[in-house]
Amino acid sequence: MSLPTHVTDMSAVELARLIGTKQISPVEVIDQFLDRIEQVNPHINAFCTILAEEARSEAQKLEQQLMRSDVTLGPLGGVPVAIKDLTPVAGVRTTFGSQAYADYIPTEDAVVVKRLKAAGAIIIGKTNTPEFGHKGTTDNLLFGTTKNPWNVELTSGGSSGGSAAAVAARLVPVAEGSDGGGSIRIPASFCGIFGLKPTYGRVPFGRVKENLFSTQHPYQHYGPLTRTVEDAALMLSVMEGYTPQDPFVMPTSSPVNLNKALESKQPLRVAYSPNLGVYEIDTEVNTLIEKAVAQVEQLGCVVKEIELGLGMSRSELNRNFSTLWNVHMASHYHALVPEYGAKMSPGLLKMIEAGQKVSLMEYKQIEWVRTQLWDRIQDVFEEYDLLVSPTLAVPAFAHTLAGPREINGHKVNPHVDWMLTPLFNLTGHPAASVPVGWTQDQLPVGLQVVAPRFEEEKILRLAYMYEQAHSWNARQPNL
Repeated sequence: MSLPTHVTDMSAVELARLIGTKQISPVEVIDQFLDRIEQVNPHINAFCTILAEEARSEAQKLEQQLMRSDVTLGPLGGVPVAIKDLTPVAGVRTTFGSQAYADYIPTEDAVVVKRLKAAGAIIIGKTNTPEFGHKGTTDNLLFGTTKNPWNVELTSGGSSGGSAAAVAARLVPVAEGSDGGGSIRIPASFCGIFGLKPTYGRVPFGRVKENLFSTQHPYQHYGPLTRTVEDAALMLSVMEGYTPQDPFVMPTSSPVNLNKALESKQPLRVAYSPNLGVYEIDTEVNTLIEKAVAQVEQLGCVVKEIELGLGMSRSELNRNFSTLWNVHMASHYHALVPEYGAKMSPGLLKMIEAGQKVSLMEYKQIEWVRTQLWDRIQDVFEEYDLLVSPTLAVPAFAHTLAGPREINGHKVNPHVDWMLTPLFNLTGHPAASVPVGWTQDQLPVGLQVVAPRFEEEKILRLAYMYEQAHSWNARQPNL
């Protein structure tokens, strides 16, 4: 095998194999990634906490274990992993991007962190996020702005912007993210990597000492951010599965298996919606997506363009999503306002204020809207295996903006109208962003791929075929 020049170019699967067969030292792996972080992170601010001593210590323990001939490593043995700063890691400062939690140190790992550690992963640091993950770009008053590795004047997306930027910049091979409205898929698209939001209920979401019943309004998910589809499948297989600590997680009959997914000879039936029926799509993005859809068809898939017909306008769709999100933020964080309001993000304060004004009747009536949306998406899956669309309406924009105010000369809401992602947090279907093209300004564009519940392997199959044909991960930022 021809190895990359640098360890930091390797995938998690490659690293785990080479460490497990003693061809490379886990200490060397950690040292090279820490060197890369030291060199690059000051330019993009992906990591807010770096666990250099802790990671080296874990790598040294693993190296000592490898000296024994009978040792069997976990599937992520020795692989450095980044954890979003919304996700608790025992003994490690976890701020949620908020000055109210600037010194908070959890005493217990989130379930997904426990599982990553049990699989042999080494936590190398925490990645930046907007305060409490409240928006689709990444900046906060505690750590500042995370910048896009492809152009540091632009946003990395959010709210898993730190994780996505870290993966794209080769600071870590894989990272954990969370998604309540696109927070895995948005930064994956802007940063040119693969990001997967699993089915709601596949991966435990329960956070330490938090409201376990709040993850349904809207649906919130943990998932992988990676440079290869194979790495995402591996990471998801480690994270998924039943635990009594989450009231909604479902037992799975077998772990996600990419090789099994690739064995199928049946051509995938793909429904293509250019704009989910309601969004304005930037002309250059639309051209790249059209080209990618044609390439999907060339890979042997049966593709048909459809009229999605959601039965509501873009403003109605986004208003219903935003109402749930605002209530979620208000119910969780309103008590912080009297003491910390002056130190909280202005956008978050507006959400809290808006959420406090929502009546119970208005809140509950959104369930009927979600039912309508669910039924329409299910109708698509009666005939098709997958639904594809642009992930986002635009390429990455300046990190000083909430979003574009116009697309193709048409006025849009800068906060939400460029995201085609929240629909699938209202329904809970699995959805991914697959890198499929580059603008004239050399910015990545993602294709959103959606599947029926618990059929992530169909997403992985399509994404893997596309990746093998077009090698998106061979390209890297000039940092």
